[in-house]
Amino acid sequence: MKKFPENHKTITFALMKKFSSKRSVQILAHLLKAYGLQDIIISPGSRNAPLAIHFGEMDELNTYSIVDERSAAFVALGMAQSTKKPVAITCTSGSAAANYYPAITEAFYQNIPLLILTADRPADFIDLFDGQTIRQNQLYQTHSYGDFQLLEDDEMDAEEYNFNTIKKAIELCIEKQGPVHINIPLSEPLYNLVSELPYFPSVEHTLKKKTYDVAPHLIADWNASKRILILVGTRDYSEELESQLSQLVKNHSVVVLCEANSNLRHEKFFQHIDRYIFNFSEEDYKTYAPDLLITIGQNVVSKKVKQFLRKASPQKHWHIDEFWQPDTYFSLSDPIKVKPEIFFSKLLKSIQLEPKPYYNLWDTLREKKDALHAQYLMRVGFSDFNLFWLISQKTPTNFNIHFSNSSAIRYAQLFDFKAHKIYCNRGTSGIDGSTSTAMGFAIKNENPTLLVTGDLSFFYDINGLWNPYIPPYTRIIVFNNGGGEIFRFIPGPDKANVNILDELIATKHRKNAEHLAKHFGFDYIKVEDDNTIERVLDNFFKPDAKPKILEVSTQNIQNSEILKNYFKFLSGKLENSEM
Repeated sequence: MKKFPENHKTITFALMKKFSSKRSVQILAHLLKAYGLQDIIISPGSRNAPLAIHFGEMDELNTYSIVDERSAAFVALGMAQSTKKPVAITCTSGSAAANYYPAITEAFYQNIPLLILTADRPADFIDLFDGQTIRQNQLYQTHSYGDFQLLEDDEMDAEEYNFNTIKKAIELCIEKQGPVHINIPLSEPLYNLVSELPYFPSVEHTLKKKTYDVAPHLIADWNASKRILILVGTRDYSEELESQLSQLVKNHSVVVLCEANSNLRHEKFFQHIDRYIFNFSEEDYKTYAPDLLITIGQNVVSKKVKQFLRKASPQKHWHIDEFWQPDTYFSLSDPIKVKPEIFFSKLLKSIQLEPKPYYNLWDTLREKKDALHAQYLMRVGFSDFNLFWLISQKTPTNFNIHFSNSSAIRYAQLFDFKAHKIYCNRGTSGIDGSTSTAMGFAIKNENPTLLVTGDLSFFYDINGLWNPYIPPYTRIIVFNNGGGEIFRFIPGPDKANVNILDELIATKHRKNAEHLAKHFGFDYIKVEDDNTIERVLDNFFKPDAKPKILEVSTQNIQNSEILKNYFKFLSGKLENSEM
């Protein structure tokens, strides 16, 4: 067995810490430390005990114990989203590893760095019906940026191979900002320990630096375009990008459409896409179509804007992103593989910024729709719609806000969250890990976190509350409308038999969160009418010794009708007398 060059050095720990004797685990821990990975979520098990024991003894690592692997992976995703650094997760073999998969797909499409460390049985035990044994090698290969399998300690050249493999995996996780998998076969005995660690060589980082220059034809396309539309999807807040796009709109040179989770705030950006385009006619599609479409970021919530831009068929479409260049609107002409901040820093030095009538066209539409929005808001009482307006008004500006999927993130698009950083799992747009992600984010962020979630998403992911690390300033608002209310709004499900819709699609129920809140150590408040909601919200955000859950029950309100009427009112198809 080839080893690293011997220099006969070992590191002895005065307090007699006990580390795993597995060399593969020792090398892994050394490289995690060398690359600055600090946070590791460990789900209990025996096969991964060498990793748990070793990591738990390392002062440089923050270890967290979360039992449910599905939840643990989403908590890690939230942590990485908060810190902007890779987070490692480790579990035992078998179905435990399979339970990571939902969060891995989300991390893959959001480009959130997760380092997945799955302990495994020895390779020759696979498919022998040995306990907790499945085909783990390359388990996530269609939704990861790399899948690696280590050698066991007694195999030929194991130390050198494992060192190089782990190094490559960590660098890939950092470079791609996404999930990378290392499968670690471990033979028994698993609990042999040592108090001295070998000396490992220093690590030379080989991460590549990238350079970029704007192609001349892009500058020419910009200067020749009369109708430039920039659409920003899901992305983290960037002060630099916000400043760059602000320069572009200052003289009305472009139209910038963005959503709540685009995390861009400027009075000349168009923040509420569906408010403006929901009832576009075929003629409107032509009237407001761009000749140059520039897209930034990832998934866009609005289906209507996708429909609009697919029908618009712009002459040119640039998509600017380090990792993804999807042809979402079937017109992609220039995939631009670079950070938007780098691209616009170069572009702004070379282009003409002249006022264009295209901005005024959109601005006139905005003025009209915003006025109708304000009128409708004054007429709506206690409901999901009204609750989201209150949340936008009452949430302190230092709170990060996580929205669950389906109704929650769609309601959020209709209101102004002017100073908050907004997050939602729009990579795969599932409801399954919203709570766990928000709690992971809260654990690692110095500012308080608010989760706004629908009832189904909340009940689906209750294990997201099953950990002792949630800060007391964390807040959760559950709007409980008695089921999947989104299915009563979107076209299609309403055509089903009402009993099928209630039971099998919308999943109608009468559950509440009171006992769950008590079980997990949260303070609990329930509101069922509009007489107390504003007063309760004011007190809800005040500091307290425990995290809090506010449940707003709107089960007896026709929420889907209120939302449908909102869009009818914006389009002039609903008279005041009908409200």
